[in-house]
Amino acid sequence: MGEAPAFIVDGLQNQIEFENGCGSKFKGCKTTTTIGDKSYVIGGNDESTLPVEVRIFDKATGNWVTPIVLGSKPNLCKGLSAISLNDDRILIVKKGSAPDDCILFLEVDTWFVREQKKIRGTEVVAWSKGVRGDAEKPVVISGPSGVGKGTLISMLMKEFPSMFGFSVSHTTRAPRGMEKDGVHYHFTERSIMEKEIKDGKFVEYASVHGNLYGTSIEAVEVVTDAGKRCILDIDVQGARSVKASSLEAILIFICPPSMKELETRLRSRRTETEDQILKRLQNAEVEMEQGKSSGIFDHILYNDNLDGCYESLKKLLGIDGAAAATQISAPQGIDLPADHSVSKMDNKIIINYGTPELEKASKRLIVLDVSSLKGGAPGRTRGLDVYATDSFSDDLNGINQPS
Repeated sequence: MGEAPAFIVDGLQNQIEFENGCGSKFKGCKTTTTIGDKSYVIGGNDESTLPVEVRIFDKATGNWVTPIVLGSKPNLCKGLSAISLNDDRILIVKKGSAPDDCILFLEVDTWFVREQKKIRGTEVVAWSKGVRGDAEKPVVISGPSGVGKGTLISMLMKEFPSMFGFSVSHTTRAPRGMEKDGVHYHFTERSIMEKEIKDGKFVEYASVHGNLYGTSIEAVEVVTDAGKRCILDIDVQGARSVKASSLEAILIFICPPSMKELETRLRSRRTETEDQILKRLQNAEVEMEQGKSSGIFDHILYNDNLDGCYESLKKLLGIDGAAAATQISAPQGIDLPADHSVSKMDNKIIINYGTPELEKASKRLIVLDVSSLKGGAPGRTRGLDVYATDSFSDDLNGINQPS
């Protein structure tokens, strides 16, 4: 049936005092999961307002390690259980938590964690929230200034207002005029943004006139959580960063029919000086070369006719004509009873919330199918398939009932 959950620390940990970085002891609810030579002790003390801590016992060296923990640490709850998945992450079920905050993943050997270990030269783990169902891939639209990408995005937003949304970028510059934090930009301190960049929380960033600008993975996830498809309007360098990140996006490059036509469009806007126009044209030549030959982009569209280019864009996104998609539903949480037990069979996590004192037929089960997980830290882990059944369901034939 897979490994059973451990709701208290086993004999090995009972012989050892676990001290966190602040010098206090780990007490109360803990759970332990072993992967290879490492045992991960996850939990904290009885104060539910404190975040869950992670310690690692390395059996190969006989040493305890306090790893760098990335992602948003979950607060302690009425209890937790843990089950390893594919030796690269641990699924955590929190008891007595809100439906949208009861399934979490602690990543211990995913691509993101391995990259962070290389950067930091020490042990790293990362938290990610588990989310039901899939989400449409974000869309990156790039191209030189004046090519019309802003107009194309505006046309999409106008025709499908409930389907698409923009991520709010971060910047270290001060707000201007009527700009509002969280609406026009997430205004932040440079030291904070630099740390979050180091923590891998940004899919792209750049320094412009002494200030940092960037798109955080969390900003993209917030749009997706709202049931919308995120659109990112970024330059070629930003698109290159997205391509190399864990964010699965569709990257589209918009080309002008010619450099001469691009110059005509820039001049017709009458918003820039001659020096600014010449600089934009020079940058455009570099972007055109990179956009068409670097292999960054999945699709290249030529905006020689705005309406035709827009129809091609919709076709790429699967929303042309009668095939126009409907709004994606916002992800739903999992309503788990506080009293339950957890076990595993292959790619299914079995959550039993039946009462042992009652007849066997009264037992109820929630099944988490984790065979199609996508994403992960520092964003969400999506793709959870959740359904309820009973202990006699055909879905569970041949599976020993969880204790």
